Amino acid sequence: MDLGLKSKTAVVTGASIGIGRAIAKGLAAEGVRVVGVARRTDLLAELVKEVGGDLITPFEQDVMAKDAADRIAAFALKELGHVDILINNAGGSRPLPVDAPDSKWDEAIALNFTSYRRIAHALLPQMIERKWGRIVNITGKSEPEGLNAAFAAKAAVHAWAKGLSREIGEHGITINCIPPGRIMSEQIRRNYPPDYRERFAEEEIPVGYWGEPEDLAALAVFLASPVARYITGTVIPVDGGLRRYQF
Repeated sequence: MDLGLKSKTAVVTGASIGIGRAIAKGLAAEGVRVVGVARRTDLLAELVKEVGGDLITPFEQDVMAKDAADRIAAFALKELGHVDILINNAGGSRPLPVDAPDSKWDEAIALNFTSYRRIAHALLPQMIERKWGRIVNITGKSEPEGLNAAFAAKAAVHAWAKGLSREIGEHGITINCIPPGRIMSEQIRRNYPPDYRERFAEEEIPVGYWGEPEDLAALAVFLASPVARYITGTVIPVDGGLRRYQF
């Protein structure tokens, strides 16, 4: 299936590893020129080698910095000329105790919500001018098993994206969210031993196994394409059936 992505351009945050890396590679495989944003320059350099410097341009940036959105936008527009696709992927889990100070909550909200909003709004004007754009947010689950500031921040992303979809649809721009289920990553392998992963998959995941970053990347690449023009404002989990809510 031709997704119509050849000659498109994209920014992918958190592109050095895991889901972001898989999405960057998936887009490049479809002929998209990508600016990959991350803090780990050594891993970005490896990504450029794997894919090719003609398709992937690395940019070292901490998305938490106050001027990060403007710097990312300026660099991407200089390198690519324009940006058709934004993949908001940088973020991280933030479990907190009930008495956590405001500073911990502020840090989690800034990383998992505010950075998404700032980068999107920095790139939106030129998408609106060109009457085309795709924004895909990698978010988080809606069934928190405890207090985790990242879950609250990702819920904010869902609400923001739904509202924004009502404003930008007329300009040919879509925005969607993908909450990952249990996707294998460096952090997962570090925190969960193989026996736990196997038992959890058997008992909790209907398909019987943990997903790989490429499983989620397939949906992200599709949502970033012209083919997905009638899908916007949605939250689409990629989780092997793990979630239990009925809608």
